[in-house]
Amino acid sequence: MKKQSMTPLIIFGFLVILLVAGLINAKYVRDVPSPLIGKAVPQFSLPTVEDQKQMLTNEDLKGQVSLVNIWASWCVSCRAEHEILNHAAKLGIKIYGINYKDEITDARQWLQMRGNPYVKSAHDLDGRIGIDWGVYGVPETFVIDKKGLIQYKHTGPVYKDDLDNKIIPLIKQLESES
Repeated sequence: MKKQSMTPLIIFGFLVILLVAGLINAKYVRDVPSPLIGKAVPQFSLPTVEDQKQMLTNEDLKGQVSLVNIWASWCVSCRAEHEILNHAAKLGIKIYGINYKDEITDARQWLQMRGNPYVKSAHDLDGRIGIDWGVYGVPETFVIDKKGLIQYKHTGPVYKDDLDNKIIPLIKQLESES
């Protein structure tokens, strides 16, 4: 009788151990390398969220160091990083957005309510451009050099630590290169 009553407790303990192990290893999910590092930004031309008559293209990303942030209004993790992106924009970091699989009215409302850190944000309703960038979830953020080459990919939300310790030092290094 006692063995049967212990079974649920043993199963529960096992599940807790799996959960803890998963949480400990979750930080390594961000470190998934991108095959696009060192390669040119994929060619694209999309209307912007702000004005559907205006376009954002891969050519807009050349000549300066910038971030490209893939985001959506339905994305909970995007909400977590948005304040950091607003802060980064105030520091003078050029951020371009690609709004991923989102309704334009929702995207506009999101930016109006939470602030708009983007120089421009493209609207990728069907997600085809996201596929070219190798996006498998939002948010994802890329550092682009002056030549339009992808130098870094950050998977998941950008937190202040990520901005201060990874992204800003890389931007400074890339800006100092001729």
